[in-house]
Amino acid sequence: MKLHADRSDTPVVTAHGQGWVAIDGQRHEGDWVLSASGVRHPWQRVTNIPSTEDFSALSQTDDLPPELVLFGSGPRLTFPHPSALQGLMRQGIGVETMDTPAACRTYNILAAEGRRVVLALLNPPPPKSD
Repeated sequence: MKLHADRSDTPVVTAHGQGWVAIDGQRHEGDWVLSASGVRHPWQRVTNIPSTEDFSALSQTDDLPPELVLFGSGPRLTFPHPSALQGLMRQGIGVETMDTPAACRTYNILAAEGRRVVLALLNPPPPKSD
């Protein structure tokens, strides 16, 4: 799926597929974190299923904490355990869980509006065929 940017000064997700995401046209494999301020890096997690520490670390992605963290849970909507989100919620940071395609689209809209948003993507590779 191709996505198009509204603003050129904000990094955007320009395409995505199972196991990869393109940020400003550059393809990246695996799990990624992207913020509207331009921070982008692989999402190094403590465990395969994001933990409290993994989500809490997202609040320090930028100098200012985000207003909202968008969690892209992969090709299917999968909610994290509510306890994993407590650290963000205690800081007053909203969290929305969506499948990866919806999270990418929502991030692009909010980032184009100038919102302090962080996108955290679980992006597992496609299953291997025999």
